[in-house]
Amino acid sequence: MEGGFIPLLCLLLLIMYPYPCSSLPMCTSLRAPVMAKEALSFCPYKGRVCCDSAKDSQLQMQFEAMNISLTNPNCASLIKSILCATCDQFSANLFKVESQIRSVPLLCDYSSATSFCTHVWDTCQNVSIRNSPFAPSLQGEGAAGLPQNTSSKLTDLWQSRTDFCTAFGGRSDDVYCFNGRPLQLNSTRASSVPPKGLCLERLGDKGYINMAAHPDGSDRAFFSDLPGKIWLAAIPKHASGQPLGIDESAPFVDLTDQVKYDTVFGLMGIAFHPNFTQNGRFFASFNCDKEKLSTCSGRCGCNSDVGCDPSKIGASGGADHPCQYHNVVAEYTVNGTSSEPAKATKGKPTEVRRILTLGLPFTNNHGGQILPFLFRFPFLK
Repeated sequence: MEGGFIPLLCLLLLIMYPYPCSSLPMCTSLRAPVMAKEALSFCPYKGRVCCDSAKDSQLQMQFEAMNISLTNPNCASLIKSILCATCDQFSANLFKVESQIRSVPLLCDYSSATSFCTHVWDTCQNVSIRNSPFAPSLQGEGAAGLPQNTSSKLTDLWQSRTDFCTAFGGRSDDVYCFNGRPLQLNSTRASSVPPKGLCLERLGDKGYINMAAHPDGSDRAFFSDLPGKIWLAAIPKHASGQPLGIDESAPFVDLTDQVKYDTVFGLMGIAFHPNFTQNGRFFASFNCDKEKLSTCSGRCGCNSDVGCDPSKIGASGGADHPCQYHNVVAEYTVNGTSSEPAKATKGKPTEVRRILTLGLPFTNNHGGQILPFLFRFPFLK
């Protein structure tokens, strides 16, 4: 048994074990950051960002309209960094979009004379800023409410540095705060905070019941439907507007002649061996009908070992008798369809081997999700 690989069958629910989560990058638009198609010319952000060239230009015009570059270059540099924080891949957390978008990011303020919020106050308190984002009325609000063509100093808007940093500064236990540079989460405390949400994008209308990423790490994934077909498709780039583009007439593999399909029956799960690109092995979990498929035969889930008598269970859901329908986990392969498994676009619908067949005492309240787990034991070859 290569690598000691065993697919795990979850008959009722997909059980998630505790796993330390890393923080989730997200933009104020509640979308995931993307790789910029071209370098930003104004904001100093690279790699995955939340701004495109149009947003970058908009921020530059907003900054130039503040008219502070010549009067105080040090303050201008700080204000530019604060405006550009909206391009940070963690901007949703910096601007607290789970409640409402702030006019500026949460400035790092650990109640000390060396905090970033203190630095902003000391540097810019007497600098006139046109359309200042630090107006008290804008605390916790978006930039849309900025006053127009007015010029204010921080000392005009706030009585003291304490008041200013109480409004715009963070606390010592804040994971996300802005210190003038792109947010980096390298500390154990920061990286152990679980994400607060997921960004989803609609790619199609068909009801696929399973999706499994291609083990080669590419942008391809396998999709399956309840009747018993599996397709291989490339995932379109984020925000491209392109559909999933599955060719319904050309499935990766068609198992419909083996699958019992109904509202509560069908192809329930798919899993691909972690070394699929070398060995071409994949697995399917599905339901079958013992009356129609000769290979659909296994021990009934209701038996004397668990103190159950199948004869005392009445037929239900169209079944002639208990355990007419079964859960099956079987292995398949792409070997022989391509010189390299990683490049295979077709799988063979013939079983390589049967791993599990279990008769269902009832026709409802059953599942069949499978997950790839790799167990390595010296006696497994």
